[in-house]
Amino acid sequence: MRRLLSGLVLALTFTIALSPGPNLAVQARPKPHADLAAVCARLGNDDKLRDYRPSLRERTALAFKKLFPNAQGAPDDASWKIQAQYRCMNGKVMVCFVGANLPCAKMNTMRKNTGADAFCRDNPVADNVPAFATGHDTIYAYRCRGGQAEITGTVQQLDHRGFARSLWVELPSR
Repeated sequence: MRRLLSGLVLALTFTIALSPGPNLAVQARPKPHADLAAVCARLGNDDKLRDYRPSLRERTALAFKKLFPNAQGAPDDASWKIQAQYRCMNGKVMVCFVGANLPCAKMNTMRKNTGADAFCRDNPVADNVPAFATGHDTIYAYRCRGGQAEITGTVQQLDHRGFARSLWVELPSR
């Protein structure tokens, strides 16, 4: 009997030690649909890009109209699932709409651009290096002089977090 009781205590202790407990797993994972405004108010600045949330549809549509006032209508939820990106800046929710020439990620601020250099080797006197060569995320415009890429100006102004200022807008309040 003593041996059986000792074995049961050992098995129970082992089971408890391996079990994370009922609340640990729940506390470790953030709520998937937490109120993004509350999250941003708490975090302040967070450069993590977050995907579209249908609960933000109306506010996202208002932000879209602000960024693209001449657009005919607004995308539907299916399009926004691949276009709308959110992040937190200064405690506010910011939104950007990804497109072929609209990068929502942090911009490339490196003056040396290997794509521009390669383009200029093939086009030594080109007045403009196209974005397909430089990458759409660079903040600089380039031209070719003597087969070398040369910066001609800045094409994107950045916010204090390193994102293109013209591509991001604050999500309107409720």
